[in-house]
Amino acid sequence: MTRYLTIAAVVLLAILLVAIKPAAAERLVTSISRHQVLVNSNFTGTSIVLFGTVEPDTPTARRRATGYDLVVTVTGPKQTIVERRKERMLGIWTNIGERTFLNVPSYLAVLSNQPVEQITNADTVRQLQLGLVDKMLPQQLGSDVGDVARDEPFRANFIRLKTQHQLYVQKTNGVTLLTPTVFRAEISLPAEAPIGNYDVDVKVFADGALLTRTSSAFEIIKVGFEQFVATAAQEYGLLYGLTTAMMAIMTGWFAAVVFRRD
Repeated sequence: MTRYLTIAAVVLLAILLVAIKPAAAERLVTSISRHQVLVNSNFTGTSIVLFGTVEPDTPTARRRATGYDLVVTVTGPKQTIVERRKERMLGIWTNIGERTFLNVPSYLAVLSNQPVEQITNADTVRQLQLGLVDKMLPQQLGSDVGDVARDEPFRANFIRLKTQHQLYVQKTNGVTLLTPTVFRAEISLPAEAPIGNYDVDVKVFADGALLTRTSSAFEIIKVGFEQFVATAAQEYGLLYGLTTAMMAIMTGWFAAVVFRRD
């Protein structure tokens, strides 16, 4: 009798677990056009294309296919930057303040199919750091490290300068829905794009809720003579320094001979 009661309890528990199991979610599949960008002395910038599709796991989920929204965030290598503010005093430009930004993205692109404020509510935008101004930018504040108000002058100017150099980008039409479930996004990389690894994060929303997300990556690497020089400087520092000094001496001597007055 006890055995039958145990079996019945197990069956009942399985039924309850099936009943409370959440509905199958959409599956996000992405592909990037290339995973390496080769940089040489003639590099003037390039672009990478991201393709993807949202695959509903159940026919029921397909009814939301026309309502998908996407946000693609591309983050470059982290770096520490000191920003200085100058003002003219007594006819001389001088530094009157500075702010250190710690481990912030050297490159940051936010691409979406419409403004992020129309994709989800303001709390979710801030929590997921969907907008360019919503990204965390840690700064040295005295003995503490933290972020500040979004309209703080140093922070706002930092984003403005990065935007001017096309290193921080936000495009509300950066993602194109080719069909209700297939999308395309073009990632533009300027000539000043830093060397290193870049992370690509893709989020899918429907009715203001985050359904699924996935990530990918690519890297920018130096090739040719530039890579040879960089490797020599890192791995053979002493020899690189001596060679550089000798080249400078020889260049100076050659110039003295050529422009010597008899």
